[in-house]
Amino acid sequence: MAKRLTYFILAGLVLGIIAGWALNASIGDPEKLKTIAGYISIVTTVFLHLIKMIIAPLVFGTLVVGIAHMGDTAALGRVGVKSIAWFITASLMSLTLGLIISHILQPGAALNLPLPPATEASGIDRSAFDVAKIITHIFPTSIVDAMAQNEILQIVVFSVFFGVAITAVGEKAAPLVKGAEALVAVMLQLTDYVMRFAPYAVFAAVTATLAEQGPGVIGKLAYFMGSVYLGLGLLWVLLGLLCFLIIGKRAKELFRYIREPILVAFSTASSEAAFPRTLEALDRFGVPPRIASFVLPLGYSFNLDGSMMYMTAASLFIAQAYGIDLPLGTQIAMLLTLMITSKGIAGVPRASLVVIAATLSQFNIPEAGLLLILAVDHFLDMGRSATNVVGNAIAATVVAKWEGGLDPAQPPEIEPPHAPSHRPDRPPAEDWGSQA
Repeated sequence: MAKRLTYFILAGLVLGIIAGWALNASIGDPEKLKTIAGYISIVTTVFLHLIKMIIAPLVFGTLVVGIAHMGDTAALGRVGVKSIAWFITASLMSLTLGLIISHILQPGAALNLPLPPATEASGIDRSAFDVAKIITHIFPTSIVDAMAQNEILQIVVFSVFFGVAITAVGEKAAPLVKGAEALVAVMLQLTDYVMRFAPYAVFAAVTATLAEQGPGVIGKLAYFMGSVYLGLGLLWVLLGLLCFLIIGKRAKELFRYIREPILVAFSTASSEAAFPRTLEALDRFGVPPRIASFVLPLGYSFNLDGSMMYMTAASLFIAQAYGIDLPLGTQIAMLLTLMITSKGIAGVPRASLVVIAATLSQFNIPEAGLLLILAVDHFLDMGRSATNVVGNAIAATVVAKWEGGLDPAQPPEIEPPHAPSHRPDRPPAEDWGSQA
C-alpha cells in the first residue's frame, strides 16, 4: 500500500499540473480563476486540517513515551544537547550555502529596480515578530489551548516536563505510559486512514495554484527560483554526505524510506503534513522510537534547513534587486540574525516571510522587496518544505547513531500495522521501551 500511495501522489502531482495549466489557459478572467482555485483548494484544506488534528496528540504521546523510557534525565539531557548541536551545525551550513549560491549566481542583480518609498510596506504582518513575545510564547499557559492551536513548541515543552515527571514518579505512573503508548498506536493508525486522501489533496493543491497563478509567473522569476532549488539540492547532498560519514552505508537507504513524506511535503508545501509519515518511516528504517519521538518535534521548531536556505537567498535577492551593496560582515550579521530569529516561530503563518520582513528592516533593505517573491513563494515553499523533512530525518538518524546505533531495518514498502513499531526482531513491549 505504501509503495502504491507514493505512485498515486506522483500521479496527482502530474495531473494537477496538467489540469491547472489547462484551466489557466482556457479561462482568461483572473477573478473567475481565483474563485475556481478557491473551491478546488477546499480539498487541500480539508486534508491539511485532518493532518493537523493528528499532530498534537501524536507529538504529545511519542514525546512522553520516549522520555519516560529513556530512564533518567541524564539520558534526556544528553540526547537534547546532541540534537541542538546538530541543529546549529545544519543551520549554519544552510545559511552559508545560501550565501555562497547568491554571491555566485547573483539572481537579483539584473533587475536594477529603483528604491521604493520608505513608507511602502510588504503587507506581511510582523506583529508576531517580537523577541519578548517569542520567548514567552514558548511556554504554554494551558496544554489544552496549545493543542487546540497546534502550537508544536508549547506541546514539546509541556511533554518534556510531563515525561520527566513520569520518570521521577516511577511505577505509579506506569498506567500513564501505557495510555500514551496506546495513544500513539491509535494516532498512527489514524494517519494511515488520512494518508489515503493525500493524492486527491496533492492534485487539488497543484491545480489551484497553477490555475490562479499560471505558468507565466514562474518564468518571470525562473532564475531566482532556479538558484534557490540549486541551493536546496546541494544542501541535500551535503546533509547526505554528513549522514554517510556518521552512519555509513545505510545513509543512502534513508532516502528510500522517507520518499513518501518528502513527496507529501513537496506537493502540499507543508512540512507538518509529512510529520506522521516521517515518524513511521524512521521507525522502519531503524531509528529507535525514543530518539525519533524526541528529535523530530524539536526539529520542526529548531531545524528548518530548507527555510533557512530560502530566507538567506530571498534576503540577498532583494538587496541585489535594489542594487544595495552589503559588506560581507553585514551579510554574515544578517545570516546570524536569521538563524536566531527563525527559531521558535514555526507556528506563525508564512513564518519565513515574517522573519525575512523583520530582518530586512534591521539592515535598511526595503521591506517592500518581499512583493517581488510573493507570487512564487508557494512554489519555493514546496522545495523548502521537502528539505525540512530531509533535514529532520537525517538529524534523528544521526542522533540515534550517536546514542548507540540503529536498529535492524524493515523494507520501506511494508504497510505499517496497527502498532507504533512492527519489527519482527523486537517484541511489542519493547516498541517504545528503554533502549538506552
